[in-house]
Amino acid sequence: MKEREETVDPRQWRIDGIYQQAGDNRFMQRIKVPAGVLGASQARQVAELADRFAGARLHLTCRGSIELHDLAAENLPEIGRRLALVGLTGRGACGGAVRGVSSSATFSSEFASCQVLARRLHRHFAGHPAFEGLPKKFKIGVEGDASGGRHLIQDLGLVHAGVKENRSLWDVWCAGGLGREPQAGFLLGERIPEERIIPLTEGILRVYREHAAPGRRLKHLLRERGEKEFRHLLRQATGELYPPQVENRFAGSLTVGEGSETPVIVPVFAGELSTRLLLRLADAAELYAADVLLLTSDQDIAFLPATNEAGEALVRWFRENETDTTTVAHNRVCRACPGNHECRMGLVPTREVAAEIGRLADQLDTCPSIAISGCPNSCSQPQLADIGIVGSRLVKGEDGARTPRFQVWRRTGLGLGEQYGDELTYDELLNTVQRLIS
Repeated sequence: MKEREETVDPRQWRIDGIYQQAGDNRFMQRIKVPAGVLGASQARQVAELADRFAGARLHLTCRGSIELHDLAAENLPEIGRRLALVGLTGRGACGGAVRGVSSSATFSSEFASCQVLARRLHRHFAGHPAFEGLPKKFKIGVEGDASGGRHLIQDLGLVHAGVKENRSLWDVWCAGGLGREPQAGFLLGERIPEERIIPLTEGILRVYREHAAPGRRLKHLLRERGEKEFRHLLRQATGELYPPQVENRFAGSLTVGEGSETPVIVPVFAGELSTRLLLRLADAAELYAADVLLLTSDQDIAFLPATNEAGEALVRWFRENETDTTTVAHNRVCRACPGNHECRMGLVPTREVAAEIGRLADQLDTCPSIAISGCPNSCSQPQLADIGIVGSRLVKGEDGARTPRFQVWRRTGLGLGEQYGDELTYDELLNTVQRLIS
């Protein structure tokens, strides 16, 4: 990474995972973590960088990445070099490129297969110059089942569909996305052998690069051309819809804990993590989980101990070190983007909203999942939560003060959520959420 100069347009840094925040010298560095699998030594390096340059805190995203905020431009080159020393990079984490490949966080029996495919795709596409310079971002997600709906919001969503002759099969979903215009992906193909996934993905990327307008996602190309024309373009790009196989030379499992029955999850409120806690989690990974921390799609950190006995010892260790854990997907899932705390696009203080809603939910034994997005870009995936909250716009009052308005989304089935309320004031939002959760 070259030394940055003040005359350089910060937008040119996006391909390296860097966004400018509000202010003249405040930047965010996004770090790609392949399939959400972070080594203990990598966690320690990230913690050291956050201590030195980011106020001893970091943010976990819904795609298994890490963000460091409030960075000064003069420190960005050193941060990039130190990340590279432990095999991490921000390359392609922003800008028109294949983003980090997210992987199943359901910890189902297909978890190991999802990890293998996600790693193969990350190695082949992420950071590769042939797959940069795209019209806009291109997101890939690999899921063990369809229940969470995350396959619907990807440019390419892959759902495990069984095994045939010792080969994993995948349902392929295409051209989904959220943002201001949520659109569920469509089912492109069913039970596709894993060896055909990489060439098929290359064909989809070729169609996207050659036919989409600059600054537009794949979903817009589908909307403009239609599914029939899209399939025709894909056949032209690949020669056939299901192109030749690419041999899989990856191991059958790339993640520890394939035989463990229950993950141990450390809940992280709204994805905001202190370096002190991250270092403690790195210690735990070294002692009980073969040096591996897993970043989940709910912005938490999970461990997959090799045995149930190791899992019980890990929970005891956390209890002794005053760290909350759960051995099941906990009920208080509350995802949140950084909002206007750090993001230039953010309209509302998402962590404050999350804390207030958490107080409403404290009286309940169980609570629906909640996702809060500081703007209509929907980075916290509100359309996939039981209750989704979006800061939609700011309204200027007679006194000149600007106050936010909110949308509420509600998901009751396997598809995307539907809008339940719009143009709500903050008080109206809290009343609506109170009614929904109780």
